[in-house]
Amino acid sequence: MTDKALNVLFLCTHNSARSILAEAILNHIGRGRFRAYSAGSSPRENQQPHPLALEVLQSAGVPTEGLHSKGWEVFSGPDAPTMDLIITVCDNAAGETCPIWPGHPATAHWGYPDPSEGDAPEARKREAFRQTLHAISQRLQLLMSLPPEKLQKTLLQDAARSLSSLSSTSH
Repeated sequence: MTDKALNVLFLCTHNSARSILAEAILNHIGRGRFRAYSAGSSPRENQQPHPLALEVLQSAGVPTEGLHSKGWEVFSGPDAPTMDLIITVCDNAAGETCPIWPGHPATAHWGYPDPSEGDAPEARKREAFRQTLHAISQRLQLLMSLPPEKLQKTLLQDAARSLSSLSSTSH
């Protein structure tokens, strides 16, 4: 493996909650080994990161500067960074036909329930966001702990997919 950071793209439908959380967390803990990005398959017009996503990140001490919602087409063009790993974090995005990604990166699906869904009271949604942040953090810590040889392209997909078998609701 080279000393180059691995580029990881987190995909969700709207790119406002789970994928934003994953991008921010991995960039925070990545220690130069990982560079994270996020995008949505169909973000709404003028989509912004969910305010509770930004709030729980800030409460956890994770920087939120520069986070913004965007469509996945941003990462499929010739000038886009080449991804090493693409992880879908919602079941809708996992079932969609994705673009052909330059470099044929490893892929995995780590499904999490949508913390912004429904009309629960604000306090309950805030707790759902906090729990989602915790669950994503746990998987990303495991990804970070993989030895460099497991991060070689031929092994990365198996390693990332094995992490998907972890319960996304464990605390």
